[in-house]
Amino acid sequence: MKLASLKSGRDGRLVVVSKDLSSAVFAGDELPTLQSALDSWDTVASNLEDLYVALNGGTTSEAFKLEMDGLAAPLPRTYQYLDGACYICHISRNREARGDTLPADIYDAPLIYQGISHGYGAWNDPIVGQKEADLIDFEAEIAAITGDVPRGATPDEAAKCIRLFCLLQDTSLRRIVAPELKRSFGFLTAKPESFLGPIAVTPDELGDLWNGKFVSGKMHVHLRGEQVGNIETGIDSPFSYGDAIAHVAQTRNFVAGTIIGLGTVSNEAATDDWSIGCGCIGEYRALEIIKTGSAKLEFMRMGDRVRMELFDYDGNSVMGAIDQIVA
Repeated sequence: MKLASLKSGRDGRLVVVSKDLSSAVFAGDELPTLQSALDSWDTVASNLEDLYVALNGGTTSEAFKLEMDGLAAPLPRTYQYLDGACYICHISRNREARGDTLPADIYDAPLIYQGISHGYGAWNDPIVGQKEADLIDFEAEIAAITGDVPRGATPDEAAKCIRLFCLLQDTSLRRIVAPELKRSFGFLTAKPESFLGPIAVTPDELGDLWNGKFVSGKMHVHLRGEQVGNIETGIDSPFSYGDAIAHVAQTRNFVAGTIIGLGTVSNEAATDDWSIGCGCIGEYRALEIIKTGSAKLEFMRMGDRVRMELFDYDGNSVMGAIDQIVA
């Protein structure tokens, strides 16, 4: 099924969305927010699925036209946000462009940091409050939204705790990234608020795109109206969603409503096939340096627009788009 949150207060109002994204129905007074549904998922999921079936079958009188502009992030606030750098080619290119090599232990465990969880922007909210001099970048990702995950969960057990997937745009300030990482205590000021796509989908809604480890499809990324990425999302990461969740759950429980991403989507073949491109400006510039000796693609400036959207292999949008400007 497909879920979303209408803009309402700080946490939105939960709605069930039709498969074609044309209409919606309120989840009910007992489930005012997505967090409330996640907190009691095993009890309420079947009722939400019944609403989804009725909505798509045209058998509910409570349906209303869905206005995409009225959607907030599916989960505007959450208890924990974790993001990885699991597509190794993304790391490899950035390091190669500056003359570095990969760490010897890069395949031992996923690289994951903990980011801002107290406020996600909507799919069409502008990137605000940032300075061009800090080199504003975007990162195209797919995030998992989990239920409760017990400490010590195996990767297979962890993957079964995923309730939903949605798009994620993880804003990065590249001028600040390197100095912060060099201090070896992780990202902080280099990572302002992130943004979520408008629609959250259950794993079963993805059909064959979800194999229990990765979400497949083509991530189309456009910057200033030009395509800079056409990336296959289900390959080229040695770490699955289950691996990433289990890695963090070694020492902590996850509470329902945790968001975790595998990081900027990236494909190995982009080095040989320029048309594949990249999911962020930083990696695209690194690829330019590797291939041509210099970087030409500029970081984002005021008024620039970025759009990212995941498509299935028939060309259908899977979970809506993130489409925003720097303001």
